Order: sequence, then C-alpha cells, then structure tokens
Amino acid sequence: MNKEEFHQYIAESTGNESNICQICAIRDEKIIYEDSWRGFRENDPVNVNSVTKGVMALLTGIAIDQGAIKDVDVKVMDFFPDYQVKRGEKTIYDVTLRHLLTMTAPYKGKSEPWKKVCTSEDWTKAALDMLGGRSGITGEFRYATLGIQILAGILEHATGEKCIELANKNLFLPLGIPEHVLHGTSNKEDQFDFFMNKGPRKNEWYSDPQDTVTAGWGLCASGRDLAKMGHLVLSEGIWEGKRILSSDWIREMTTPRLQLGKMFGNMEYGYLWYKPYADRQVYAAIGDSGNIIYVNKEENVAVGVTGTFKPRIFDRVQFIEEKVLPILEPAK
Repeated sequence: MNKEEFHQYIAESTGNESNICQICAIRDEKIIYEDSWRGFRENDPVNVNSVTKGVMALLTGIAIDQGAIKDVDVKVMDFFPDYQVKRGEKTIYDVTLRHLLTMTAPYKGKSEPWKKVCTSEDWTKAALDMLGGRSGITGEFRYATLGIQILAGILEHATGEKCIELANKNLFLPLGIPEHVLHGTSNKEDQFDFFMNKGPRKNEWYSDPQDTVTAGWGLCASGRDLAKMGHLVLSEGIWEGKRILSSDWIREMTTPRLQLGKMFGNMEYGYLWYKPYADRQVYAAIGDSGNIIYVNKEENVAVGVTGTFKPRIFDRVQFIEEKVLPILEPAK
C-alpha cells in the first residue's frame, strides 16, 4: 500500500482499525508521516488510557534525575509519613518504588476496587489502602491500574509540586507538547463519558478531588505528542539538542525485568514499558483501545497511535510493523 491507499484502508476499516484517530511517525526529530481519521485533526487530544503509565515512568525518571528521589529502591512509605497503616499490616513497609514500576507490588483482594478508589476524596490514599496483604512480596506480576496512583502521590511528595506542573515544565513544554490542564471533574457519570466519548478532548489530564492526576489512565494526547515522547526514548533523553532525561534512566526504564504470560502477548516488561521481542530493540507504552507509543531503535523511528474506546484491543505492535512501517521512508 502507498500512503493514500493506507488512509483509505483505515477509513473503511470495520475491524480492529475502525477506532484509529491519528498516526504519527517521527525520525530524527522530524515528522515523516502523519494522518488522522474520524473527524480528528492531527493535534486533537485523545484519552490514551494506560499509555499514561509509560508517561508516569518518564516523570519518575525526571524526579530521580533532579535528585528528588534517590533511586527506585526507596520504600513507598517513606513518602507518606502521615498515612495511618492499618493494624497488623506489615507488608506495606517493604514495598519499594521498583515494585510499583514493575507491577510486582502486592495488593489486598483479588480485584481492583474501582468504585471505592474513584469515588474517594483522595485517590492516592485510597490506593494505599489496597497496598500490602498477608502474602508478602512474592515478585509476582500483578497489573494494577489503581495501584499506580500511588506513584503520583510519591512524585508530588518528593518534588513538592503537582504532577501536572512537573509534566508541563519538564516534559511536555520542552518537547513542544501543548501545556496540559487538570480535567477537574471526577464523578461517576463524568468518568464514564471520559472513557466512552468518541470526540476530541482538550489538552487535559484526568484528576482526583486533590488535583492529583490519574497515574494509570486519563492523559489526553495526540498521536504527534505520543510520537515525540517515543522519540525522547529513542534518542535516550535528548530533544532538539537539550537533555530532558538521562540516558541512564531511559536504559533502566526499558531494560526487561519480567517475562509476561500469554495474556500480555508473552512480552517482557521494564518500568511500565513493554519490550515486545526478546531479540529486538523495540519498546512500547501500551494502552487500551490500541493507544500506543512505539519505539523501534533498529528503524530509528517512533510512532504514536491514538484510538477512541473499543474493547479487546490491547496493543498495535503487529499492526505498526505490518502496515505502518512499510509506508515510511527507510532509515538511512
């Protein structure tokens, strides 16, 4: 397919590609391909769901680079001295930042208490109430979107500023990504609309009543924004000649720590970033509905794909490699 045929293919799709809003590919800091569909313009923000987690990993690196956080082995409870630990709970004291970033933190209960957390006045505190349990730290991978909310609280306590400010000042604006604002409303009906609405959004980030961003979901960004953050990973922290993140953090963040099972495509996992292939330098921040930041060091390209809500689409790695990469100019 050429680019025109590809555009038509996406426009007419009734399958997995039927919800794609934007695709953007960047190489050497230049946009080499960009297109949009379904009434979206190239710079319209979309709720990118769990790609938000990958962005939180970038913000964690910024906080560590700044010295606000010593390293990933610091204890979570060091950042919440006023939190009242429940009687008899001991495991919570052993949980570290590394456990959060690798999704190996232990939680009470078999499922995530969405209603309890997302209707509370302080989502970070409500997430802390989940942390720990009688089984101790087992090292088992447990995907926990609500648990990552604790990471937002850690960043705010460590840096002394709100996550939205940390992101705007140190990540978004330096990359030429529009300044983001807090969403501001967090009732049940609004949360449902935020996930299900198929129209463009503002440059916003969902937030709790404490004006703390949702760490596991809720960032709104365009395909271009995602590709820029992907290129930051590709270049090991540099954009337009300026260092935004240390190369040490980029390498540590993308180094595999776990081998995931069939439910997660047998991919490897670093710090909230996936490594789809054991023998290739390909990395991804992946969200529901096929939202993705795709980074391919072999082809020297970063790709951002956005999509409105559509169930049972976990990632688009194969789609990008089979459909998008072939229409791009080859790397020199």
